[in-house]
Amino acid sequence: MTDTRILDVLGVRIMDMAIPDALALMERWVRDPLRPTRRLYFVNTHSLNLAEDEPGVRDLLNSADAVFGDGTGVRWAARSQGIRVKDNLNGTDLLPLFFRTTAGRGYRYYLLGADAATIGRAASRAREDFSGWEQVGFHTGFVTPESSRAVIQEINAARPDMLLVGMGQPRQERWLQENQEGLRVPLCIGVGGLFDHWGDNLRRASPWVRGLGFEWLQLLLQQPHKGRRYLVGNPKFLYRIGRQAMRRKSTNG
Repeated sequence: MTDTRILDVLGVRIMDMAIPDALALMERWVRDPLRPTRRLYFVNTHSLNLAEDEPGVRDLLNSADAVFGDGTGVRWAARSQGIRVKDNLNGTDLLPLFFRTTAGRGYRYYLLGADAATIGRAASRAREDFSGWEQVGFHTGFVTPESSRAVIQEINAARPDMLLVGMGQPRQERWLQENQEGLRVPLCIGVGGLFDHWGDNLRRASPWVRGLGFEWLQLLLQQPHKGRRYLVGNPKFLYRIGRQAMRRKSTNG
């Protein structure tokens, strides 16, 4: 693996990679002839706060085969450690890029998440945008412990190379961890609200807004019910990474 550094942000181990290296790692896992099931998660300010607030979430995130850093909060945390991250590895941009750079190689994928209307629209959009991959199925994210077995059987029968799971955090990560042994998919990815974007429930911020690190404000305007996540969560996160930096400085003397 090329020049990979591990960042410790509030106890969560995040892989700091350039985009080409992240794409190469993902394809290497998809192509692995042994087809072990690997899990990839994305973490942002909200999920890192969850790792502090909810027992077990930190261990859940660290149990993945890879964790990529998504968004401004991860950059802030890295800078507090004197580190400039190589790239912003957010799923909303990285996954379409992965589909396009690996198109036409015979890969297959399955979508799991969201409500029936949203996942239907998202699946249609994905088929149109990523014709170089074969979509082999989709299912809503309303999966109970009792119905999971049947859903997993359906997924395995479709033989996807990649499974995208969008159930919200940390539910999607917990579902993947609990069902990893039963899944026969080389690459399983927790994608958060990606299907809301593909299903036209959310509109992306302009590139210049994203470049300034204010995409969260665009999301807040579209999802005011998540106000506490941003208006309380962001200051809380800044306080926590500041406290972590002070402890690190004290330890290093």
